[in-house]
Amino acid sequence: MIRSENLRSGYIQDDVEDYIYNLLPERDAVVREMESYAEEHRIPIIGPAVARMLALFVQVSGAKRIFEMGSAIGYSTIWLARAAGAKAKVTYTDGDVEKALRAKEYFQRAGVAKRIEVRIGDAMALLKRAPGTFDLIFNDVDKHQYPAALRVALPKLQRGGLLVTDNTIWAGKAARPAAPEDHDTQGVQEFNRMVYASKDLYPVLIPLRDGITVCQKL
Repeated sequence: MIRSENLRSGYIQDDVEDYIYNLLPERDAVVREMESYAEEHRIPIIGPAVARMLALFVQVSGAKRIFEMGSAIGYSTIWLARAAGAKAKVTYTDGDVEKALRAKEYFQRAGVAKRIEVRIGDAMALLKRAPGTFDLIFNDVDKHQYPAALRVALPKLQRGGLLVTDNTIWAGKAARPAAPEDHDTQGVQEFNRMVYASKDLYPVLIPLRDGITVCQKL
């Protein structure tokens, strides 16, 4: 199996990662196309192993109102929308108009366009302005923004809701001292410290792919 950049963790043994990905069922044509496009154009996506876990969180929690902070071409958005069902409302956000237009095409072809609201702009600003609270917030913004994203997301998450954050091991760099100029690693490290110190959250860091931190709001 050829492991693309979107499948490599940077800290898990190659044979273990190959084993995980070889277990996965084949994806449908739209999702496979998105995976190929992301690899060809070097667009980071969560990949199918993490996507299945994200979908499971939605199904188990019964989340219906979902906000995604940083959606790119909408790969994770489709997994979220499919898992949440026809009555769900998933908010897609990204600052790149071209990526948003491509995502809309994928949503139509995947049959989930009616349950997704596409918003273009800064994810944190859009979340601040969004009415009400959410059952699940998926955080995948720029890594140096993670501490600020947590401060924005927590008030918008309903009690019992889930905050799911990608890249929290950051290819293993989160476990090592960060260089003074490495603001992305510093942001990931501070985010993880903040959620584990919070009295309002119950966090678990899962070392799948690039690390996923899942927090339930208490």
